[in-house]
Amino acid sequence: MKKHRILVVDDDNYIRLFLQETLEGKGYEVVMANDGQEAWESIKESPPDLVLSDLKMPKKDGLALLKDIGTLEEPPGMIMITAYGTVETAVEAMKLGAFDYLTKPFSITEIESRFSRYFELHSLRRENRQLKAKIRSTEAVADMLGESGELQAVLGIIDMVSNSDAPVFIQGESGTGKELVASAVHRRSDRADGPFLQTNCAAIPENLMESTLFGHVQGAFTGASKTTKGLFEEADGGTLLLDEISEIPVGLQAKLLRVLQEHQLNKVGSHKTIKVDVRIIATTNQNIQELVRSGKFREDLYYRLNVVPVLVPPVRERTGDIPILLEHFTAHFSDKYGQPKKSIEPETLRKLEAYDWPGNVREIKNTTERAILFAGAAESLTMAHFFPPVLKDEGLSKELFNGTRTIADVEREAILATLEGTGQNRTQAARILDISVKTLRNKLKQYGPGAGAASIS
Repeated sequence: MKKHRILVVDDDNYIRLFLQETLEGKGYEVVMANDGQEAWESIKESPPDLVLSDLKMPKKDGLALLKDIGTLEEPPGMIMITAYGTVETAVEAMKLGAFDYLTKPFSITEIESRFSRYFELHSLRRENRQLKAKIRSTEAVADMLGESGELQAVLGIIDMVSNSDAPVFIQGESGTGKELVASAVHRRSDRADGPFLQTNCAAIPENLMESTLFGHVQGAFTGASKTTKGLFEEADGGTLLLDEISEIPVGLQAKLLRVLQEHQLNKVGSHKTIKVDVRIIATTNQNIQELVRSGKFREDLYYRLNVVPVLVPPVRERTGDIPILLEHFTAHFSDKYGQPKKSIEPETLRKLEAYDWPGNVREIKNTTERAILFAGAAESLTMAHFFPPVLKDEGLSKELFNGTRTIADVEREAILATLEGTGQNRTQAARILDISVKTLRNKLKQYGPGAGAASIS
């Protein structure tokens, strides 16, 4: 078992030697320093597990040393020794991060007690960090459902790159789960405790994009009433996801490239340089190589972002995952709406597996939610629930139903089931059905007295 390494800091030679002999006799490895400055140099060279330091010393006192230790990424613990055991001194030391303090004269029993408590707590914290990391590692990919080789290849890349700072460029069709990949990379990385910010570049007005990314100072432009941080500053120490990065104007791409290369930026309206430590993940559903060839996306920025390329496959290329996704979302939305878990009829499942799902995982999720609501009290889900003809694409509906019943029959069932699923809320039902409340009201009149009579308008 590795010995705990203790740094003893005291300008009194007698106390240092006494503590060294005593602690080594208790099985600790001991190093010593005459004052805070010497201790700080020793810590920078080889950090101990715990620092036992006097408060009053020449050159650099114990509180100053404690402040220096607090700047380290993984600071050792510190126990303060003082002959000036006032409440104010103790409170100040604890606020600065000291684990505990001892008042002179102290006994060996007191030292052993403090050490024992510190290392027990330190061990618990380490185990907690390891457990959280394990949970993060599992949760990070929990939403990426499937067993196909195509999906496993993506998960393998996530495993390989998460603990690096390399930029990741995720490409794939809309709805494939690019944001889930980005989130998984962040949550499994050393930056997991830092911020994870994301922005859809296509949703930012072009005249506000630079300010949104890099911030601005007061008076930089009309309406800039105060100095504001941009996303890069807000994400410092963490990860920034630039969704649909292909929408960034070419003129701004050069500034983005500079930030990625130099890890520093200037706010709009300022010449002051600000350092930032941000990992970038970018996504696009566009053909980025074609944009580069046409001059709409800078080639140097593309290569700077494309250090780790990830291509998320569409659902039609991993059809074996469709039953897994359907089962997951069926259970999820049954639970969400307080219904017993429903099954999917075998013939319906066969047709759903054969469907192309152009909206990918997002379409499967939304369609399953709709099916659960349309099903009402039904124990199993049919094509009538997943693709009711009341929706706009009647051609698709007719093809899927193979003419087993009329459009009007299924439409009526869908409307009444949706009303039941929403607690007779007409506004919510109309939104789900993608029709107006007026159209819904007219349909209910056609169905006669009692149909949706208790509805909320």
